[in-house]
Amino acid sequence: MPARTPPTFDGLLFFPVTAFTPDGAFDPGAHRAHLDARLADGPAAVFAACGTGEFPALAPAEYERCVSVAVDAAGGRVPVVSGTGYGTALAREYARAAEHAGADALLVLPPYGAEGGQEGLIRHITALATATPLDLILYQRDRTVFDPDTVVRLAELPNVIGFKDGRGDLDLMLRTVHAVRAAGHADFLFFNGMPTAETTQLAYRAIGVPLYSSALFCFAPDLALAFHRAFAKDDRAVLTTLIDVFLRPYVELRSLRPGYAVSLVKAATRAAGHPVGPVRAPLTEPEPEHVRALLGLLERTREALA
Repeated sequence: MPARTPPTFDGLLFFPVTAFTPDGAFDPGAHRAHLDARLADGPAAVFAACGTGEFPALAPAEYERCVSVAVDAAGGRVPVVSGTGYGTALAREYARAAEHAGADALLVLPPYGAEGGQEGLIRHITALATATPLDLILYQRDRTVFDPDTVVRLAELPNVIGFKDGRGDLDLMLRTVHAVRAAGHADFLFFNGMPTAETTQLAYRAIGVPLYSSALFCFAPDLALAFHRAFAKDDRAVLTTLIDVFLRPYVELRSLRPGYAVSLVKAATRAAGHPVGPVRAPLTEPEPEHVRALLGLLERTREALA
């Protein structure tokens, strides 16, 4: 059997929203149009049906269609990673659907609703890793926390290739990075998965986490790419402008209501000309004045960069 080649993620990582019709059904045409528009801007990978893409709101059949549309749009130019989650049995079902749809890898969301400790996490990830040939990126967020030794043990599995942090505990993440590197896993990938990850990415890079999610790319690809280029070149003037003029006030705006990390992104994506529809329950639509405030932030930021 030929050696497995894990995906590479050399560039900006695109986390698209999932398009729905006005009455809430999955809309493959609008979803494809959103993907095509952003793929034309040159991301390094598509993370479909993940957190920004409302994975928990998708039924299994919708999920497979959503991933299949992303795979078809990507056309082999960039890897497609899709989400999986819930308990082990359902996570396996979503993994099989992703494999059938042609995904390259899986982002493993926390196994919600079960408290099995570190050994339970190891059992869950090991069972999933043995059930699918797809590469796995582990996702630490909400109440699910991986001890550094747990990540080291899971990194021994041949198709566990990375770890994404959505909790923001930099001390824990530093210890995790050092433990995995000390165990000899030089190619293991680390991702910053905080909401609006650009805000914290300078700190994450300092502890050995070079990759990050970008939901900003959904509705403001020019700003997302400006940040990514400035980050790569360590252009502090541009980074400072983006952080002070846009990112800090945007994070304050995003924090006004629960769920705005997705619903505000989706509203801004609609405002940018993509008919991606509403969010599904339990998320709610943002207040109109908050959307207007975000659009004003975008305008001021573009003026500042110009």
